[in-house]
Amino acid sequence: MARVTVEDCVQRIPNRFELVMMAAQRAREVSAGAPITIDRDNDKNPVVALREIADETVVLAALTDNLITGLQRHVENDEPEEEGTGFGTGAGDLLAEMQQAQISDDEAEEADMTIDGEFEDAAEADDGN
Repeated sequence: MARVTVEDCVQRIPNRFELVMMAAQRAREVSAGAPITIDRDNDKNPVVALREIADETVVLAALTDNLITGLQRHVENDEPEEEGTGFGTGAGDLLAEMQQAQISDDEAEEADMTIDGEFEDAAEADDGN
């Protein structure tokens, strides 16, 4: 049944890639709750979509527009970011901040050691000589 459906669809949409894209879009619409224009006959959504395309019960222009709109959302995220955008700092600024944070951490550790008395004991021993 599916082979006959695909052969019928190729007469309506000759490009098989476009046919697959259109049928997938229609199957997603059916899954999302769009009304079915033919009898389901216990078929799954992709088969229903192919049968609707073959029987010319769906408007291909509207289906194409929905497909393009759906794909445009993903294209926006693929644009390369300019340097200095995103997190508000460039790579050089980020490296400088990381180095400054490391220096601050080292200074904090030295201060903790002095408070714990490790360096104080050593200083007292040096004074006794």
